[in-house]
Amino acid sequence: MFKKILIANRGEIAVRIIRACHELDIATVAVYSEADAHSLHVQLADEAYCLGGPRSYLEAEKIIEVAVKAGAQAVHPGYGFLAENADFARRCAENGLVFIGPSPEAIEAMGDKAVARETMIKAGVPVVPGSEAIIESEAEALKLATRMGFPVLLKAAAGGGGRGMRIVRQKSEFAEAWRAARSEAQTWFNNPDVYLEKYLENCRHIEFQILADNHGNVVYLGERDCSVQRRNQKLIEEAPSPALSSRLREIMGGVAVRAAQAVNYSGAGTVEFLLTRDGDFYFMEMNTRIQVEHPVTEMITGIDLIKEQIRIAAGEPLGYEQKDIQIRGHAIECRINAEDPFNNFLPNPGTITFYRPPGGFGVRLDSAAYQGYTITPFYDSMIGKLIVWGHDRQEAIQRMRRCLKEFLIEGVTTTIPFHLQVLDNFYFQKGEVYTNFLTTRMGPLAPKEKAAVRPPVTEAVPRPGPEAVKAVTGSDNQRVAGTGGELTPELLAVIAAAVDAVSDGKPLQIREIRRADRDGGLAGGSPWRVLGLYQQMQSRLLR
Repeated sequence: MFKKILIANRGEIAVRIIRACHELDIATVAVYSEADAHSLHVQLADEAYCLGGPRSYLEAEKIIEVAVKAGAQAVHPGYGFLAENADFARRCAENGLVFIGPSPEAIEAMGDKAVARETMIKAGVPVVPGSEAIIESEAEALKLATRMGFPVLLKAAAGGGGRGMRIVRQKSEFAEAWRAARSEAQTWFNNPDVYLEKYLENCRHIEFQILADNHGNVVYLGERDCSVQRRNQKLIEEAPSPALSSRLREIMGGVAVRAAQAVNYSGAGTVEFLLTRDGDFYFMEMNTRIQVEHPVTEMITGIDLIKEQIRIAAGEPLGYEQKDIQIRGHAIECRINAEDPFNNFLPNPGTITFYRPPGGFGVRLDSAAYQGYTITPFYDSMIGKLIVWGHDRQEAIQRMRRCLKEFLIEGVTTTIPFHLQVLDNFYFQKGEVYTNFLTTRMGPLAPKEKAAVRPPVTEAVPRPGPEAVKAVTGSDNQRVAGTGGELTPELLAVIAAAVDAVSDGKPLQIREIRRADRDGGLAGGSPWRVLGLYQQMQSRLLR
């Protein structure tokens, strides 16, 4: 097993990998951009090295240099950035580093979406009608699109995560979509190549999680339904899919395994399909990395996918067979983003001024956010992934609804009201969800969601020191309103009343405070108000 791993990523996935490594007694090395200097993954790692500017997570040579310098034996790429870059995987090997993922050859065969289509066609796997390879020119692409019939979908060959994709519904839109898809592909993946597919509507997005070791063993861990999307970006994922029978799951899972075997795949991967209303399915692509939504699979199978990636990369066999994989219950994930769902999901970077995560049985939050954390405009706007498990889908929906209402974030606008409306949607509750769900089954957010105001809540209050008590009471005696300076309700009342009654910046004397309290200044007041006023006092008198 490895002794030290470098994590070539940021945000919640870097935190997720660091935690898995620590549970395996593996030391961790973080890399970060100047914009991420105060990020949680930097704080949690055993070592951390600054790479430079915001785009430095794409600087492969610099990351490899840090890994070698730090004495790491392996590199975990997470998702995005260099996770599906075959050249990076190859350069890791050339420098004596294990790339925690598939071989460069497998990445090239499946990570390049156009090449993957060719490979699957040869392997007899059904694919969405479209180009058999990368399309070199706009004229050639338009000619094929016209022959297939609109709508069509332009997709980045090196892409993933919905980046570099454009739906084209009519010929007049094609030129602009072609330029936009290629430009976005170049920006996100340093590769402008695109290919073309027929855009199938009223389909579900179903993906199968597979694990393969270096000893010829491959299993699938059930499916995830990722049909709730906006502009090809997944927003809510669940497992298992409410649409699949056990028989269809077995058939599609078998095809996913065959796809992995076709390229001698090893590690964790995801085979994505479109599933029609009639039960026909078509291969879309294979993601040769861990997925953002991997936690829902972990919740229903009990298998830690990050640890499995590390074990496989270290040369260990899976140690289990397909018959050993059991699916229990139902899991749902909501991606909580710093975006304004009332303003076309406009990103809303800023500093989180208050953060209270939900909890309870069957609840998990994968996040790198914390109170005081700043979401910058340089990266995606994700705050965290809220995941819940239930004995069945209805319980999972109820638990997620409760958690979303419990999740309090201030300082930035979030997508929580949007998620609540989806959960309350009649069609979602019935499990009738397709990739066009938001445009066909969802209207604008209800005003009641937008106007909802949660009671103000503050974090745990620290014990007031002698300076605080003296500033408020005019006395060194910490027992003036409580016991030995402990933060008793009585002392809180005194402090709160003092702050509330400040005149010209000078707190009232203790007798006046007590009189104000006796006169009803705090009678019936919310304890949250008391705590908030105490915090105000701390900031005014102790800064």
